[in-house]
Amino acid sequence: MRYDDSPPSPESASSVSPDRRWFTRRSGLAVGAAVLAPTLLAGWVLVQLTTGAGADDARPPRIVMPAAAPSPTPSSSAAPAAPATPQAKGPLAGKTVVIDPGHNTGNFKHTSEIDKKVDIGTNRKECDTTGTTTNAGYMEAEFTLDVSRRLRTVLEAKGVKVVLTHEANRAWGPCIDERARIGNEAAADAVVSVHADGVSSGNRGYHIILPAKVKGGAADTAKIVGPSRDLGERIGSNFARTTGSAPANYLGSGTGLVVRDDLGGLNLSTRPKVFIECGNMRDAKDAALLTSPEWRQKAAQGIADGIVGFLGG
Repeated sequence: MRYDDSPPSPESASSVSPDRRWFTRRSGLAVGAAVLAPTLLAGWVLVQLTTGAGADDARPPRIVMPAAAPSPTPSSSAAPAAPATPQAKGPLAGKTVVIDPGHNTGNFKHTSEIDKKVDIGTNRKECDTTGTTTNAGYMEAEFTLDVSRRLRTVLEAKGVKVVLTHEANRAWGPCIDERARIGNEAAADAVVSVHADGVSSGNRGYHIILPAKVKGGAADTAKIVGPSRDLGERIGSNFARTTGSAPANYLGSGTGLVVRDDLGGLNLSTRPKVFIECGNMRDAKDAALLTSPEWRQKAAQGIADGIVGFLGG
């Protein structure tokens, strides 16, 4: 049976039965409630969100919609300019020094590779050697890299650009001809190769190896002999003063200076270059110094002071 939900007209109201009038009133109330319910519920939710009202502390946090970000203007949409690369500061800014940590800890595992001979101008010689160790097994390659890194830090504080020929980030090497080439290509103002000797016990002290005047093949040291000696003498005197070490008692006639023509790292260099043998790893007294971090810092400082003096700093 279908019922009309519209209210009865005045003319027919008196003729409608009581049951029909009750049903009509109830239907009207239900419709009104259905219309008002969503509005009331929405209003309650809004109050909860904006006032934080709730039964306990487990209620959800207040929700605040962020304002829409403004559209970028043409000027603000462009990427900011990259900051300028800071220029080196210090009395020796603009100078370049190449530090050559002798040998490589991996050379012991790559003897076939380092035994291959390379051209050093006057003849051919092994790519590299293993280096020596103390009697306790401390490797020369560990020593040279540690001193070289300390030396880099001291020089960089003076504004010097420092290049290391390697940082043990390769399995072996580099070969002696590559070490020389790194210094040449860097147009280094000075190159220093850091080493420690491995002769019999009782032989002690440091010595500086200077390039001889040689010419042959790719080797021609005529232009670097003079400045290399100046560099070596300055390093030697400062090294002795800073470390307290004496010149070697087994070569150099007490001067701490030795000239050699058989080292590819010197023969192939076109930049002022020297080697420093900081001490004898096979002598217990020298080994005690070489294995001391405090002494290695002094060694680095002494070498750095000599380089700085050579560069005019």
